[in-house]
Amino acid sequence: MIEKVLIANRGEIALRIMRACREMGIQSVAVHSTADANAMHVRLADESVCIGPPAAKDSYLSTAAILSAASITGADAIHPGYGFLSENADFAEMVEEHGIKFIGPTADHIRLMGDKITAKQAARDSGIPCVPGSDGEVVDFEHAKKWANEIGYPVLIKAAAGGGGRGMKVAKSEAELHDAFDVARNEAEAAFGNGAVYMERYLDRPRHIEVQVLADEEGNVVHLGERDCSLQRRHQKILEESPSPALNSSERAEIGKTVADAVRKLGYRSAGTVEFLYENGEFFFIEMNTRLQVEHPVTEAVTGLDLVREMIRVASGHPLDFTQDEVRMNGHSIECRINAEDPFTFAPSPGPVHEYHAPGGLGVRVDSGLYSGYSVPPNYDSMIAKLIVHGRNRGECLMRLRRALTEFVIDGIKTTIPLHQELILNDEFINGAYDIHWLEEYLKAREADGGK
Repeated sequence: MIEKVLIANRGEIALRIMRACREMGIQSVAVHSTADANAMHVRLADESVCIGPPAAKDSYLSTAAILSAASITGADAIHPGYGFLSENADFAEMVEEHGIKFIGPTADHIRLMGDKITAKQAARDSGIPCVPGSDGEVVDFEHAKKWANEIGYPVLIKAAAGGGGRGMKVAKSEAELHDAFDVARNEAEAAFGNGAVYMERYLDRPRHIEVQVLADEEGNVVHLGERDCSLQRRHQKILEESPSPALNSSERAEIGKTVADAVRKLGYRSAGTVEFLYENGEFFFIEMNTRLQVEHPVTEAVTGLDLVREMIRVASGHPLDFTQDEVRMNGHSIECRINAEDPFTFAPSPGPVHEYHAPGGLGVRVDSGLYSGYSVPPNYDSMIAKLIVHGRNRGECLMRLRRALTEFVIDGIKTTIPLHQELILNDEFINGAYDIHWLEEYLKAREADGGK
């Protein structure tokens, strides 16, 4: 079994991994920038190493600094969390080359799924349904026009190497295609250093559904149900829930089996998430995330399984100790991402936290590195907490979430708690009648109505 894990991340996810390590009797090493010297993950780790200045490129994205920290502390494994280097195939490869276990999939699988074009082909070859689109990179406007005519307007132009909505443009006609194609390529080049784009049919009102899987090196694969991540703003998830209010039991079982079979065929190991657009009863592959997801706690809530523990066990060479038939889905769970932002303009709001009080009680979990007196740095992602609730059904879960949000106190900075309090009282959300465009349309209507 792994004895000491260096956590190549910060904030709530570093704490999350640290807690799993402590329960397993594994030592933990925190790395931190100078901006995070007083962060909670640094305070609670068994050891900590400063790896550079505040800029992520000089600290949390510095492969040399992280590998040096692992060497100095004698860590025999590295968990990358999410973001930063978590889906960097070169980093995973270097970790293994240094004789350190990478707690995640192989570099080859990270590389395969990190390119949207090769990922889509691999998904198609493995039996996963895909959105109709180009069979590879679209190299110029004439090529784009040919594919658009074949796919049918509207079309979606997407960066091959990207995510988060960057390098993604919609063209509803040939007149819009030229500018959309150029802008998508330029954005992709600027954001990812790779201007390659491809094209897909644009789905009008889909939901964003993702399936969580776990796999070991012996070919055992299980799926842990689905999460609905449709509540998004600018392609960034705001709230997630499991199970999806849009799926029935037969759809859930079918897509879960399809994904598990495909992941087994790929020879994948560790945790992974296969993401889909879902519309009119059909699933269409978007991408596979070869890491732990931000929203993994809702899956843990409904299955009772510790995903980080399972990742560590698989990386240690152990097989999964449960089968698909032993996975039991229990009740409903919702996660709210709490960001240090104005709740309605979304302007960043870093700074000192004067008072902090997390909600508690039955079925309530908070993952956060905040504490009273902590100062949220302006250098990193604005997410500062995750509120996860669990109930016997969606109705009970919503009531519990309302109560928990009223108890949550973060004073001194603006947060998105008021947005969540408002959203969960909306009838359409309560009825589960939302898609990936719903939140942005809600916010536009709210602004037009004077913020009411």
